[in-house]
Amino acid sequence: MSRRKARELALQTLFQLDFNHIEMDVALAGVAEEFGAISEKSRSYATNLVMGTKEHLAEIDAIIEERSEEWSVARMPGVDRNIARMAVFELAFSKEDIPQNVVVNEAVELAKTFGTDASSRFINGVLGALIKNKVQ
Repeated sequence: MSRRKARELALQTLFQLDFNHIEMDVALAGVAEEFGAISEKSRSYATNLVMGTKEHLAEIDAIIEERSEEWSVARMPGVDRNIARMAVFELAFSKEDIPQNVVVNEAVELAKTFGTDASSRFINGVLGALIKNKVQ
């Protein structure tokens, strides 16, 4: 499984956690079951994304709200909100050295796949503002 698939797994898990009162392990296992065979490396990367995003959630949401004009995180569509959260975690808090353009491109692709027609533009705008203002 590629990092893109790991990000899909993480996104779907974050979405589940956002709307259901369940444990992270339960949500991750449920989503992973739908994916079928998952390498330990991919599962580990997805788990790291979910745990890191949840650990820094208040800081991440504050960063997103600063960069999204007139949109509170609570008003954002759930998919957009969780894509943005995960990408901000990778850009601002992850210990891995991932090029910014890779994180943005992956987030935009996730938005095209799972979001609405406007999701990719919204995600690109929020992340572009984050990078432009170098809040990392």
